[in-house]
Amino acid sequence: MRSISKRFGPVVANLNVNLQIRPGEILALLGENGSGKTTLMNMLSGIYYPDSGSIYIDGEKVRIQSPSDAFEHGIGMVHQHFKLIDVFTARENIVLGLKKNFFLRKRKLNQEIKALSKRYGFHVNPNKKIYKMSVSEKQTVEIVKLLYRGVETLILDEPTAVLTPQETENLFAILRKMKEDGKSIVIITHKLNEVMEISDVVAIMRGGKLVQFVKTSKADEEKLADLMVGSHIDLEIHRSEPMKDGKKVLDVKELSCPGSGHRLSLDHVSFDCKEGEILGIAGVSGSGQKELLEAIAGLQKTVSSSSISFFDETGKAIELIGKPATEIRKLGIHLAFVPEDRLGMGLIGNMGMVENMMLRTYGEGKTPLLERRHPLHTAQEIKSEFDVKTPSLNTPIRKLSGGNVQKVLVGREIASHPKLLMTAYATRGLDINTSYEIYRKLDEEKKKGAAVIYVGEDLDVLLAISDRILVLSDGKMMGILDARKTDKKTLGLLMAGKEAQ
Repeated sequence: MRSISKRFGPVVANLNVNLQIRPGEILALLGENGSGKTTLMNMLSGIYYPDSGSIYIDGEKVRIQSPSDAFEHGIGMVHQHFKLIDVFTARENIVLGLKKNFFLRKRKLNQEIKALSKRYGFHVNPNKKIYKMSVSEKQTVEIVKLLYRGVETLILDEPTAVLTPQETENLFAILRKMKEDGKSIVIITHKLNEVMEISDVVAIMRGGKLVQFVKTSKADEEKLADLMVGSHIDLEIHRSEPMKDGKKVLDVKELSCPGSGHRLSLDHVSFDCKEGEILGIAGVSGSGQKELLEAIAGLQKTVSSSSISFFDETGKAIELIGKPATEIRKLGIHLAFVPEDRLGMGLIGNMGMVENMMLRTYGEGKTPLLERRHPLHTAQEIKSEFDVKTPSLNTPIRKLSGGNVQKVLVGREIASHPKLLMTAYATRGLDINTSYEIYRKLDEEKKKGAAVIYVGEDLDVLLAISDRILVLSDGKMMGILDARKTDKKTLGLLMAGKEAQ
């Protein structure tokens, strides 16, 4: 890729980027949120077309104007959100769009898919429906789909975000076999430890530009982080000791929530949370984490055969089930949930930062007029502390990037200093600098005596920030572990529904 540039209106996503990808090499594309990594690869895979610059394959200039053009040149991309049809089988998804193969006999297609799977170490059932598959199985189908089309350059966008450690190890083993076979592999990621483990070279982007190209063997995590941000950052999570004799703030007993069909999204889950501690929640995506936090916050109306007790300053137990969300918030229970659609919950896109702060305080005024001084001060603090990129505090939130929207949401909830703070995927997609600032803020709330429930995807972070970790698998509680005495392997086994060795 030579002198590639791409603009979206006044925003420069990529500026004069030069990138080389070689056969039999794993390239890690590293950068902060909004640095232009995914945009660059979307141009290589035919989703976008560059405003200027050229793409050459084996020295020959090519035009890639669509994903089908990319396939013709042996380039394919596995996106963060899979492009599969749930009601189709693996086989049907793999050959979908290939007219010459779609009507071939099932037996022959199954044999071809199994031969391809055996070659690289995949485990694919061609007859299994997508909606019955785990996240790692779906990802495997996406990769096989590309290989079946003859892809030689494979791009993976955040491939390990929702995988257990064991599934990640399996994926990396497969990628190494593909590398040995001469395939070119590009991994877009935020996880520095995985960059060091799997890649041969690292391309680092900052502000839409390619700022450094280094061999992995000549780098370390600290150097890569500094290059990403452009200054030195502290990559250590400082975990304070839990409060001695901390009182119980929350007690959940036999919590169940219905899911799809006859399946329960939560199946008789019981735990407690004390003041001055961080309780981590580990689980593969869709294991019931969302429903658990929503049930506590009063947003899940269909809970059954359960009790959720919150203890006030006097130690009196207050039953939360049946109480509206507004009343639960007044008790000091706050939920910062960052869904895939960041504007789908908690913030109003057409409002600016100040008005979104007022959403939490408008009912507390003592006069008919809205009080703006405190929300304005809160918005100014969040903009400064979390480095929110916005033209003005009154600029509509929907005009900000996804990462900046997330900073506003999480910052607002932390700024309220609640008795029980629940965060779900608080750092998903955020740059390293901001992520570590949020980890520090959560530990500060813990020191002040708050009970913190932290749902996250990065097991290294969960182990480093939590005091105890509750593990969920398919809605079932697999156990509560001491974060200081367990490891990723044990967590991964429990997340997969298996007993730890």
